[in-house]
Amino acid sequence: MAADDTLSFATVRDLARMLRSGETTPTALVEHFAERLDSVGRRYNAVVTIMLDRARREAAQAEAELKAGYDRGPLHGIPYGAKDLLATVGAPTTWGAAPLRDQVFNTDATVIRRLRDAGAVLLAKLSMVELAGGLGYNQPNASLTGPGITPWNPEAWSGGSSSGSGSAVAAGAIPFAIGSETWGSIVTPSNFCGITGLRPTYGRVSRAGAMALSWTLDKLGPMCRTADDCGLVLDAIAGPDPDDPTTLPEPYRYAPEQDRTEGFRLGVLRDGLDDAQPEVRANFEQSLAVLSEFATLEEVTLPDFPYAEVARIILNAESAAAFEDLIESGAVAGLTAPEDRWGAYARTVIPAVDYLRALRVRRHIGVALDRLLARYDGVVCLTNAVVAAPLDMPLDAYFGKVRRLPVGAAGNVAGLPAISLPNGFGERGLPTAMQIVGRVGGENAILAVARAYQARTDWHTRRPEVG
Repeated sequence: MAADDTLSFATVRDLARMLRSGETTPTALVEHFAERLDSVGRRYNAVVTIMLDRARREAAQAEAELKAGYDRGPLHGIPYGAKDLLATVGAPTTWGAAPLRDQVFNTDATVIRRLRDAGAVLLAKLSMVELAGGLGYNQPNASLTGPGITPWNPEAWSGGSSSGSGSAVAAGAIPFAIGSETWGSIVTPSNFCGITGLRPTYGRVSRAGAMALSWTLDKLGPMCRTADDCGLVLDAIAGPDPDDPTTLPEPYRYAPEQDRTEGFRLGVLRDGLDDAQPEVRANFEQSLAVLSEFATLEEVTLPDFPYAEVARIILNAESAAAFEDLIESGAVAGLTAPEDRWGAYARTVIPAVDYLRALRVRRHIGVALDRLLARYDGVVCLTNAVVAAPLDMPLDAYFGKVRRLPVGAAGNVAGLPAISLPNGFGERGLPTAMQIVGRVGGENAILAVARAYQARTDWHTRRPEVG
């Protein structure tokens, strides 16, 4: 059987090979990662619930099927964790919020069902910022499980709102996780935890059974060790779903063997570099040098739009509607972060004319960005201008206005796919990252670029000293 440390930090692709070679089994993986979650995972406030009984049943089924020659694909028999806004039978779905700690659903979210159909084994519900950060939190401690902690530094935040998904994967407590993003909630914790995270095109993955924060911005996606793993997971969870009318009608297939490995054309967006921490800036420049080995680089600028303002109005108006019951019942008074207890009320009085104006501007943003991206396989830029925030510092004070990058708002408003890749380390020993943003429907293009980058670098293989 494989050594424990090999299992803990193995990729999905490697675990699949080990399962088929007999080096390990689905039931052995469940026991191993359950212990990792209970010890290492909880150390970083990454875990809400370990679903051991369900995982053992699913693992036993996977083991029997593989022995019988029935192979569901590369995820068959591999445990994973889900951000705790995805409905699951057999465990509470808390949305990270203390008032909802006992909330239970009697069906699985579509993503959970699709992963089960692919043979993956649900092992844990992972921590998150309460209500996915939708009510204006300004501190790392905004979750019923406590502040998310990056495994790279016990005094630094793991990022939000998919905090537990980032920490658990980075700490070798789970092979992969599902996160969600409305405005940075996959790419930021992936950055701060030194892992690879993919935000799919809006509508690529069904949100049926997922908590709604902003119906026209929310997206679900994989958080993994490598770009290749992200592609494998996306292949299992993507596709149209009659239970979510916003899903794209086209099926999705990840076919890395059909992708080219060089000859890419990439735009380079330098927004935020002037105000970035020195190590973040230096690592980005070094990443460009690597990318230039297999791609043509051309500097670009974002079209001139009020991206953050549009995103904020849409998010605030839709979140007020999504959490109307919580607001009207007064249950928000039981949330952890003080800002979240009162922030919702201001959102209920956003004028309809402001929301409609934001939607009109959004259409122009989508057209302009598609015109820009049509010339490239992707646009390369910073994921964040800074490394992870200290646990004891208000987020606004740490990030500041100049360090909030417009590409995050732009990409989410337009529903663009993006992948965040670790590309070095900065102050306090914390990971830095770059992201590649693609055209709507362009996941395979940015995944191909990301794989080519990771084939030439080893940042994605670095491990924090977690024991």
